[in-house]
Amino acid sequence: MAAGTDFHVLGIVMAIDTKHIEVKTAKGAIVSVLLNKPVKFKNKSNPKSNDPPVVGDRVIIEATKDDKTKKVSATVVHYSPVTIAPPPR
Repeated sequence: MAAGTDFHVLGIVMAIDTKHIEVKTAKGAIVSVLLNKPVKFKNKSNPKSNDPPVVGDRVIIEATKDDKTKKVSATVVHYSPVTIAPPPR
């Protein structure tokens, strides 16, 4: 893999599946980020959860952009759910 550039993607999840996530930024741009196997999901309201975000959640994605292929890959997806689940009893 060619050397990459580290950066962050901030916004609202517009679409997500097992291979990629689409995020709408504050400027209205839609950014597509690849979700590779080593990606980690971190839920702000439930730190023990490994579940991915859903459409509508706010995200901050730590990512790298491959300078050669121009593809963006997530390393860590931090997110806050739109609806906060009640704590487990």
